[in-house]
Amino acid sequence: MPTFAYIVKDAKGARVEGMIKADTLDMAVDKLAKEGSTIISVKAAAEGAFKGKLSMFDKIMLTIYKIRTGVSLKTLVFFTRQLSTMFSAGLTIEKAITDLEKEEKHKKFAKVLRKISDDIRKGFSLSEAMEQHPGVFNPLYVSLVKAGEVSGTLHTVLDELSDYLEKIEDTRRKVTSAMAYPVFILIFLGFVVWAMFYYIIPMFAGVYADFNADLPAPTTMAINISNYIVNHVFSTILIVILSVFGIFLLYLTDRGRYVMDSMKLKIPVIGNVINNSIMSKFSRTFSILMAAGVPIMDTMELTENVVQNAVVEGAVRRARVMVKEGYGVANAFRRTGMFPPTLLQMISTGEETGDMDKLLSKAAQFYEKLVDSVIDRLTSLIEPLLIVIMAAIVGSIIVVIYLPIFDLGEAISQGFR
Repeated sequence: MPTFAYIVKDAKGARVEGMIKADTLDMAVDKLAKEGSTIISVKAAAEGAFKGKLSMFDKIMLTIYKIRTGVSLKTLVFFTRQLSTMFSAGLTIEKAITDLEKEEKHKKFAKVLRKISDDIRKGFSLSEAMEQHPGVFNPLYVSLVKAGEVSGTLHTVLDELSDYLEKIEDTRRKVTSAMAYPVFILIFLGFVVWAMFYYIIPMFAGVYADFNADLPAPTTMAINISNYIVNHVFSTILIVILSVFGIFLLYLTDRGRYVMDSMKLKIPVIGNVINNSIMSKFSRTFSILMAAGVPIMDTMELTENVVQNAVVEGAVRRARVMVKEGYGVANAFRRTGMFPPTLLQMISTGEETGDMDKLLSKAAQFYEKLVDSVIDRLTSLIEPLLIVIMAAIVGSIIVVIYLPIFDLGEAISQGFR
């Protein structure tokens, strides 16, 4: 069961800190409220930069919680932009969120906004209220809001956060759009191969059985696979489901996630798109955090949590340790061997001039353009490439099926001996 760290005031008004176990954050809050405590802060105790502290059960529960309570990035982008506009127009945060909650059509998000509005009325700051909904507002979002509250520039931070989320959503949409067609073709190919093994190969197997012929090894193997699929339909489906679930569990482990994320970066062409997208997100996140006045160590920790690739996360973590030991930021990132020379040069120049946020913003634009250019090339190349792959796989199966027919005379003669 997940553990949550809390800070409350008891009945006598004394500040109390401790840990509480609950299935979800909301249940932890409810438990503390029933005890009559005034809640100041509640958050996941083990969630942070070093995610290895979470047990497998905690990771599964956290994933389920985020899926159950999370909202789409598009919804969050729209909310942040509206909140920024309304706050800049002079409305209080409480009034703006209350109005947005009344207009929100997404039921889960409307419930979150209602809870945030209630918490603000109870005396919580906006960042503290948002922190209690990790499935919706990630640590980066909360930290930027908190930085805006402390510096008195919340309206500016919200506006920059809106731009940031829009750019992240736009990059994600482009990458998703580029991957949608290949994924569809691969799923379609899977159904074609299944249909051949379930319907076509058994027909040929019956013909070959009538001739009592010795079949080539590839044909025999295909027929054996086909027989298994036909005779064990449910077990085959179960194996597929268990395989998918096994991959999901493997991805939750630190080692499994590192291996799979490393493989993603090594895929020809696609790996280049993923890497440039990560560098764009890294640069954009680092830039906006630096501009908001977040300390460098906190900036690196938050950036580590949003790049969403275990290999790059490990590099940022190592760089953070080196910066803590006295290395320069650019030198620390260079020593990890994971960051491209262009980005390192931008960081180095920004470190010398004091304009790291501006230069990293330009770096983010540079990598966004690289992503766009690669996606444009992929769009024109992916269709013929996938057709060749489909033809090769389906053609190979057909050749395996027809191998005995290439020597039909010998097969027939063997059948009449």
